[in-house]
Amino acid sequence: MQAEEAARRWLADQGVSQVGDGWVSDEKPDTSLTANQVAHSWAGDVFAEDLDAADQVRLAFGLLDLLDEYWVTCEIRFANDAEGPFPADVLWDGYRRRLEADRDAEAVTYSLWVDWFEDHATSATAFAEVLGNDIGQVVAERSEALLRRARRVLECSGPVRWPVKELTYRTATRLPALHSAVFRGLLTSFHDVYGDLEPAAALALLDQLDLPPNTQHLAALRHVLVAGHKNHHHSPGAWDDAVRSCS
Repeated sequence: MQAEEAARRWLADQGVSQVGDGWVSDEKPDTSLTANQVAHSWAGDVFAEDLDAADQVRLAFGLLDLLDEYWVTCEIRFANDAEGPFPADVLWDGYRRRLEADRDAEAVTYSLWVDWFEDHATSATAFAEVLGNDIGQVVAERSEALLRRARRVLECSGPVRWPVKELTYRTATRLPALHSAVFRGLLTSFHDVYGDLEPAAALALLDQLDLPPNTQHLAALRHVLVAGHKNHHHSPGAWDDAVRSCS
């Protein structure tokens, strides 16, 4: 909340304020702006502020809290590539905190999925920072915040290379509360365009999960893994064949 209020004050300094469900700028006070329009017009300006890099990142995350728009995460990534790298502790703590928060995190998980996990130059570091380094702590402590973060990361981790995520997946199977999320991770590892898994190892993990027998796509996923398929897009027709065989 403190970061969000700092971002609100910063926007006010730019002549932008919230009115009802929308936003207005001093330049065009009669024109209502959406949060998305505010993000596209002003989020990048955070990184031109006379602040050190860590405070710029904190301000940007506050803007994300305030606007809840994916584009803010894009500006963070752009600035990290152009001006950074940002201090890793500040950057990844920003992601971890929002993954743990009891509020919608779609903008954050989408950012991880398409900007950090699909890029093989960044996926290993990103996955380690938001979950891989902490999975032992998650399983040991089992706090709601840590479980929330783990579920969200596992479910969008399909594009992460299998050797990077396999140990985290295996550790997560020790906790029944994460079984559904591991299943979603395996499913997206098969279906995502950039998804990655090793069929035999993925099948061994799948067989350890305690899931309702009528779980949607469970039988079909087991079928394609038994057949040795690694990815939906590398084996056209395999999934449809599996669905027909399991129906």
